[in-house]
Amino acid sequence: METESKPRSLINEEAYTGRAPSKKPVYSQGGQAAYFSCWDIHAYYGESYIVQGVSFDIREGEIVALLGRNGAGKTSTLRAIARVDDPALKHGEIWLDHKPLHEMRAHQAAQIGIGLVPEDRRIIQGLTVEENLKLAQIAPPIGWSIERIYELFPRLGERRMQEGTTLSGGEQQMLAIGRTLARDVKLLLLDEPYEGLAPVIVQEIERTLEQIKNLGMTTIIVEQNAIAALHLADRAIILDMGQVVFDGKAQEVLDNADLRQQYLAI
Repeated sequence: METESKPRSLINEEAYTGRAPSKKPVYSQGGQAAYFSCWDIHAYYGESYIVQGVSFDIREGEIVALLGRNGAGKTSTLRAIARVDDPALKHGEIWLDHKPLHEMRAHQAAQIGIGLVPEDRRIIQGLTVEENLKLAQIAPPIGWSIERIYELFPRLGERRMQEGTTLSGGEQQMLAIGRTLARDVKLLLLDEPYEGLAPVIVQEIERTLEQIKNLGMTTIIVEQNAIAALHLADRAIILDMGQVVFDGKAQEVLDNADLRQQYLAI
């Protein structure tokens, strides 16, 4: 019988579990349907085969660190979940709270609660901080109020009339997260939230994400700063060459130097 401390390899699900890969909703321990699940998803950039049969599920309120070396398929998996056009999802199923994301376009996925904070932040030029936030609420479903966002990010409140693209990198990251929370988010997807930020700003973003964690928001974080992501996360999923090679507790990865060296080079 598998123990919780044993790293779980899912490259070959049939060899590991003794059954063929799932073709219907999987169930978490206790027999309840997972809040979020993806099964055997395959995605391409043109002819480039990037996501190669990724499967995992997440319980409501859980934070998962999606890790791997550069080129492992982390951002591509996140983008496939968010249903953006690239990469193109060619096979598999993605479900959030019993709704089939794999049948949706990006705007439809956003309407049912997918909130993607992209690596490039995509702050809209020519708009102030507050206008960027208000634009996110131009159509339902509306999430956090602007004042609540300012409570989470006091610096944004101080700069509410400043053009968003003139903010520092850390402040733009705060605005990108705040803009996503302005929608009614059920699954928060964070793509490299610490990228390019000074260590002191990384610590500030970490504190913010800890507050979000305490609120019980279901989250997937892709981050090259694996140690920081692991300290935040409940679980870790490691990708290698577009496939899941580990799915287990974040602490297992922190405690396993060989595993970190093999797949994360840390």
